[in-house]
This record gives sequence, structure tokens and C-alpha cells, in this order.
Amino acid sequence: MQLAYYSGCTIKVSAREHEQATLAILRELGIELREMAEWNCCGVVHTLTGENLIRHMAPLRVLARLQQQGEREVVTLCDMCFNTLARANHLARTQPEQMDALNATSGGDLSYDGAGEVLHLLQLLRDRVGLAAIRGRVRRPLRDLAVYPYYGCKLLRPAGIALDDPETPTMLRDLMEALGATVVEGSLQTQCCGAYLAVDRAGLVMERVSATVEQARSAGAGAIVLSCPLCHFNFATLQPRTAAPLPVLYYSQVIGLAFDLDPAALGLDDQQVEVVGRAVTSQALC
Repeated sequence: MQLAYYSGCTIKVSAREHEQATLAILRELGIELREMAEWNCCGVVHTLTGENLIRHMAPLRVLARLQQQGEREVVTLCDMCFNTLARANHLARTQPEQMDALNATSGGDLSYDGAGEVLHLLQLLRDRVGLAAIRGRVRRPLRDLAVYPYYGCKLLRPAGIALDDPETPTMLRDLMEALGATVVEGSLQTQCCGAYLAVDRAGLVMERVSATVEQARSAGAGAIVLSCPLCHFNFATLQPRTAAPLPVLYYSQVIGLAFDLDPAALGLDDQQVEVVGRAVTSQALC
């Protein structure tokens, strides 16, 4: 299986380990991602102002480039990119008059008919690969690892593009259980981490991160598993230092561990390997 791939900016800068682990596990599953020949930043946040059409140009240009490159589907790893692109795609399908205005403003550069499909990697794994195939590739089941799946908000809202139930999602739980891990859950799994408020309201974000980490720890979790690079940054850097921090892993890295891949191939550096070794490898992979 070969699919077009939109990386976006964050994956190439602060979430390179997620991309590295993803490419490694997809090779095991016989899937090749081909990075788009030309792409730009998605714009990060979908505008909620109906008249602010200029904010739609960045994600729509990505989708127009996809179509110009002869592709119909594109895979992305970043939750923010997925949310922004998928909502722009919905706009293209439901607001033709706005698309006409944007195309005219761009000098014909945004000729796009909404025929593309934006896939999050989790969709690809769940709906195209299937949990049975993933389970069949597991070489070292994570039987002694307890994980707390953290969804955040961008995969679950708004309803029109959500990948799972916004109140009781199961996507990450089902995936982790397919790897043999024990899943512990709690009420804060779908709460926003605070996102970019970490820039000017770090205290608020730290409160949210601390409460979620404490819930995970109290439930017996040995690691937090998530998908969003921004959530990963907040949880990895703003955990309270009064206790040993819980490892924060991308689901792609956990899949790689269950596939028995080299930690270096999963983007785990020496310090992470030491932390993960105590909480994961020494328990689940020995």
C-alpha cells in the first residue's frame, strides 16, 4: 500500500521521533508513505470566523496541491494538521461560494473540488490495516505494561470530523489492547491539555497536566500514550517534579516496542530508553 503523506511543520521539528517510529512500523505492515512533493504549513488552527476567508488559504492550498499531484488521499500524523485539513476539506465540500471567492483571490491557485480524503494515521491503522493484522505482527506482547491513553481534543471534535466518540473514545484503548498492554482510563482523557496557552498561561496548563498525570498514576499507569505533538510537549515538559515523571510515548513508539523493533529506530534517545526501560522494557519485554 502506498499513500501520500503530509508531514506538516511540527512533525519535522519537535516530533521527529513520532515520524521515525511511524515509518518503522509501517514498513513492518507493508505500507509506504510518500511525502508530498510540495506542501506548506496547514495554518495550525481552523478559523471559526465565517468572514475570515484568508485563514482557509493555507490548508486549502495543501489540498489543492494534493489534487494537482494526482492523489486523492493523504495521511497525516499530527492531530492539529488533521483537524485543520479535515475541516478545510469539509468547507470545500459544503461552501462552494467561499471556495470560488478564495480561488479568485488566489489567482486560480486554489482550484479544489473537495474530492480528497484526509486520513489520520490512527484511521489508517484502525480502518485499513485493522487491529487483527497489527495483533498478528506483535512479537513481544506488552502484557505487564499499564498505559493511560490520552486523546486530548483534536481527534474528537467537532462531530463532523471526529474519529471517535467524544465522551467515551476507544480508538487508543483498542490499539493498546491489541499490543497486549493493560489499559487504565479516567475522566481526564478527553480534556484539552491547554495547548498553546503554555506560552502565556503556563500555570493553567501545568494544572491540567498535573491532574491528568496524577489520575493516570493513581490508576496504575506506567506510561501515558498519546498522538498529538503539542500534548506530548506539554506532558513531557510540564509534569510535576515531586515524583518520578511518567514516560510520555507516542502510540507509534509503543507499537514499535511490541513489534520488537530497535528503540533507536523508534526515535527513543538514551535518556528515553533509560526511562522507558524501567517502565516498559524491563517489565514487558524481558
